[in-house]
Amino acid sequence: MGFQKFARGTVAMALVMGAAAAAQAEPLKIALVETLSGPQASTGLLYRDAVKYQIGKINEAGGFGGEPVELLEFDNQGGPVGAADRVRAAISEGADVILQGSSSAVAGQVTEDVRKHNLRNAGDEVLYINLGGEAMELTGSKCHYYHFRTSPNAAIRVNTLLDGMNEAGVLGDNVYAMNQNYSWGVDVQDNTVAASDRLGFTVVEQTLHDVNKIQDFSPYVQRVQAAGADTVITGNWSNDLLLLMKAASGAGLDVRFGTAFLDQPGNIGNAGSVAEGHFLSAPFNPEVNPEETAAFMEDYKSVTGHYPSYVEPTTVFGMMLLQAALEEVEPTEDGLNAADLAVALENATAETPMGTIAMRGADHQAILPMIVQEVSKDAQYKADDTELGFVPIKVISAADAEQPVQDSCEMKRPG
Repeated sequence: MGFQKFARGTVAMALVMGAAAAAQAEPLKIALVETLSGPQASTGLLYRDAVKYQIGKINEAGGFGGEPVELLEFDNQGGPVGAADRVRAAISEGADVILQGSSSAVAGQVTEDVRKHNLRNAGDEVLYINLGGEAMELTGSKCHYYHFRTSPNAAIRVNTLLDGMNEAGVLGDNVYAMNQNYSWGVDVQDNTVAASDRLGFTVVEQTLHDVNKIQDFSPYVQRVQAAGADTVITGNWSNDLLLLMKAASGAGLDVRFGTAFLDQPGNIGNAGSVAEGHFLSAPFNPEVNPEETAAFMEDYKSVTGHYPSYVEPTTVFGMMLLQAALEEVEPTEDGLNAADLAVALENATAETPMGTIAMRGADHQAILPMIVQEVSKDAQYKADDTELGFVPIKVISAADAEQPVQDSCEMKRPG
């Protein structure tokens, strides 16, 4: 009897030690493949700040399998070619999860590279979490099982923005669509045009311009003036929005802007007083749910040195979804099984200062609340050391902000 007890104890101890060894065999490596240099680095560096912040929270909570999560950083230099090289490098260094957000063009390259890698390496897949590439095709014709978008898409951005402005009585009759000439900008333009009949406005002109190549937007501002527009709807971001705001300010352009990314640091400073009355639709506003939000704002600042804005809150919320999914996954001898994580992410929810966000399994598009907001002197938190900030006008629930799954998404699942 004593031997049997000893034998059972030895087997049990071996199982425990084996499980511990398996859990600690390979730390989870997450690779940020982002624009960390060049003209668009102002956006990429904010993604990095937000990712590092939330990975810190994941590690404070125990990491993955009892080991700290490792963050690898790769500079894609703002383009698809650089991103392709960096994705290969990240995978060769053992990354199980790829993160990226700046630019839908880059996102399109990353998601295709991940898809092809996974086809060639069944059983050793990697997972791509798209933090900010919002072009429709990424959860449409290019959707695949190992891609998850944690930010809104163009349809969510544009329709919540237009509905909020229309309800506030500030949309106007004549709308100018000004956008960057690639997948995201085309989607913003198309969704703006598609909403015109429903909301009763006229799109007086549509302009698609080169991306990140224009140094002076004065000629484009003159086109807006000549078109007699009441409102400009634009999906521009990074330098293309900063310089557009600067040109609008210089010309004293008397129109209202409806935007996706006006909260990017520098935009309000560039526009000055002209920005007052402009609109934004985004997944975060610091005056919504003030008790929870204030705690988040102050904690983020204590870690990063600045309050969260622009892409940072949405990135943190997306990483919270990842954290929730990781808590449902057991490590293997080789570390993380991406297929297990994908199953967990499809069912993940997270409680954020803005409310509950969730992942939609049909196309891997996050469903999240949106806040339509106006640039105003009444804002509690000011932007760019000016007297202006963003006041919430309409909080749209995740369910009301949701847009239908696109017919072009044909999700092929393992097995």
